[in-house]
Amino acid sequence: MTKQPHLARLACIATLTACVVTPVGIAQTQDIPKVFISVDMEGIGGIGTGRMTNASGKDYALGRELMTDEVNAVVAAIFERGPADVLVNDSHGDMQNLLHTRLDSRVQYIQGNLKPLGMVQGLDDSFDAAIFLGYHARAGTEDGFLAHTGSGSVKGIWLNGTEVGEGGLNAFYAGSQGVPVILAAGDLAFTKQFSALVPTRTVVTKEAIGSSVAKLRHPDNVKARLRLATLEALADLAAARPLDTRGPITFRLRSASTTRADIVQAIPNVRRIDGITVEYDARNMTEAYKLIRLMYRYVSW
Repeated sequence: MTKQPHLARLACIATLTACVVTPVGIAQTQDIPKVFISVDMEGIGGIGTGRMTNASGKDYALGRELMTDEVNAVVAAIFERGPADVLVNDSHGDMQNLLHTRLDSRVQYIQGNLKPLGMVQGLDDSFDAAIFLGYHARAGTEDGFLAHTGSGSVKGIWLNGTEVGEGGLNAFYAGSQGVPVILAAGDLAFTKQFSALVPTRTVVTKEAIGSSVAKLRHPDNVKARLRLATLEALADLAAARPLDTRGPITFRLRSASTTRADIVQAIPNVRRIDGITVEYDARNMTEAYKLIRLMYRYVSW
């Protein structure tokens, strides 16, 4: 992959002959990084039961506070280095979880789940970096805290032969836009899984005990680690590399039932692989992502 927006801007700045002059006459140039943050909930520090991630569950209100505080810790670290352009996308459930009136006022944010690109809505090739917070392992992962992919209706997703969870799916999309994922945080199983696909910094927030209980790191400890990891990642931004996922994508989606596979066969060019698995050849990752989301999120009976 050759196109890297942040490197292109740095090169342009290096060749500029005109400089911004400060009131004291010091010539300065400054590249302002553009950062996309996708924030899920299961992997947020301090969340140790599924009920904390559900609007009808015990301590969901506390879960929202923890989620918002974690985003703010990363945003504060970004701005600690200087001016930045930051977009936050709520990426959990109905995607109305962040306490947006308590978000750092320097960010823009996307709220709501009726969006074709779901967890990566708003991410395009104008961004220099992506950060994933609160993530979890893919469906079927042993010792993954609340592990799933998209919804309970999905048993597996493969992109060009590689099995991915939500983190991998989103990293493939980011790569198709030429954007590197510079930091990812979540439970231990997620960070191991994600690091095997994407060579990037990770922060562990908890370790699962079975599938629905977690041994937690204190939220203050998690936020301190996230601050340091964010600063390190931004300092090393020029060396960051996205996944090379431009071009056609063949995806397979394995459902929990034959009925879903029956229905999505109505989509032109979708092939039936077996009773619960379908396959499709997409022109690019954007087409693949939208169709995968349609199949698991909006197809019902």
